[in-house]
Amino acid sequence: MAIIQTQDLTKVYGKGDTAVVALDHVNLAIQPGEFVAVMGPSGCGKSTLLHLIGGLDRPSEGRVLLDGQDVSRLNDRQLAHVRNKEIGFVFQMFNLLPRTPALRQVELPLLYAGIGARERHKWAREALEAVELGDRLGHKPDELSGGQQQRVAIARALVTRPSIIMADEPTGNLDSRSGAEVLRIFQQLNEQKITIIFVTHDAETAAYSRRIIRIRDGLIERDEARPGRAS
Repeated sequence: MAIIQTQDLTKVYGKGDTAVVALDHVNLAIQPGEFVAVMGPSGCGKSTLLHLIGGLDRPSEGRVLLDGQDVSRLNDRQLAHVRNKEIGFVFQMFNLLPRTPALRQVELPLLYAGIGARERHKWAREALEAVELGDRLGHKPDELSGGQQQRVAIARALVTRPSIIMADEPTGNLDSRSGAEVLRIFQQLNEQKITIIFVTHDAETAAYSRRIIRIRDGLIERDEARPGRAS
């Protein structure tokens, strides 16, 4: 069974003459353990697609199935529960608290989930070690490079042990070397059977994936599997 499936997924912003169709009856299926890049120019609908399948927004029409469950019909509380349990999110801007050490940053989702302090500390340390920041537990964002800050954000997404990680332009604010380090981390996580889905406008970034879905004008223009990964 596909871990994510969309059926005639449509998103329209505005009404009447000002309506903009961001996604137009998109159908796709993503299998467990895939490493997928959603690629296209600015304004094509790729981020909208990510937000809809991740439960951050609701479709105008169509359905999103997560492990066979129609999450587009859940209420906000049910949706938040599924999202927090199954999906980790990584964004372009890192979204870190400015005066908070890395370990505490990563513990926050567990704090909100009601996990006890001892277990929170253990899981957060393990998540930071998984992104090669085990020696930066006490460092604040201004003591870390951009690439390290994004790896803290990945650890924070990883700490709840989700089956899926979604990332929106995760290397958009990084230089090429830091971006490559972050993409290598995603590859390592995917080797642990975590499904990775990330949005990018950059062909070199997309080349790290095993499948590229190209979006244009709210439609899937091309969906191609790749035989191997860049390194």
